[in-house]
Amino acid sequence: MPRSIWSGAISFGLVNVPVKLYSSVSRKTVRFHQLNGKTGTRIAQKRVDSSTGDEVAYEDIVKGYELTKEHYVVITPEELEALDPEKSRTIDIEDFVDLAEIDPVYYDHPYYLVPDKGATKAYGLLLHAMEEADKVAIARVVLRSKEQLVAIRPAFGRALMMETMVFADEVVSPDAIDDLPAEKELKISDRELKMAQQLIDSLSSDFAPEKYRDEYREKVLELVERKASGEEIAVQPEAPQPKKVPDLMAALEASLAAVKGDGDSNGKTEPKKKSAPRKQAAAKK
Repeated sequence: MPRSIWSGAISFGLVNVPVKLYSSVSRKTVRFHQLNGKTGTRIAQKRVDSSTGDEVAYEDIVKGYELTKEHYVVITPEELEALDPEKSRTIDIEDFVDLAEIDPVYYDHPYYLVPDKGATKAYGLLLHAMEEADKVAIARVVLRSKEQLVAIRPAFGRALMMETMVFADEVVSPDAIDDLPAEKELKISDRELKMAQQLIDSLSSDFAPEKYRDEYREKVLELVERKASGEEIAVQPEAPQPKKVPDLMAALEASLAAVKGDGDSNGKTEPKKKSAPRKQAAAKK
């Protein structure tokens, strides 16, 4: 059963909506320990002085910011604590914006905002008002002694979701990537564009998140179980690299033909059923 990790209130204007915060994602990863390959025992990590090789006690370790190579400024915990934002129990909304204006690159981690005792009506009012206005709230909140920029949006028709965001100066601009092609290099013919749109349309369907699984994690867990039961594992040969397609039009035509081949006997493909457009699209993670 998930537990709330923070409680406070959403604040906009003179309205406060008491809420509790729950993480909306439970990461599933396969964790490995480092072992000695000869003895099979755990490896112990030690903090040592790089100049003497001596182990350093935890209480003797300080934080240092490197100005130039091997030249540090030491910062004490007290100095950092003096810079901590004022502890607050409010999520202060600064702006309401259109969801389409926020590129998913700005999103970091999602949370659920749940109404606290006696706040259901105010929570529902904010939820439905934002749905009707088709808006997302941009706010600030202090979590774990750090001020976070967050976006609050309606989700699943019954919940408010809060997503921590990265700041603008943390996003790498496409202009900084040398390998990205110039705009003039991206030009294509009308015929190529039309065929690509036909291919996209033929492969379009409703988003079903349960359809996509972490197949690598499943294979790793299966491998662990098989080895734990004493089975010998044969190393599989490396998969061949996909061949480069020399002719873009030929590739588009072959792709469309393959899709149509999955249709009826007359070679016609029934378009996939699409649901009515939603007011709020799920944010990319």
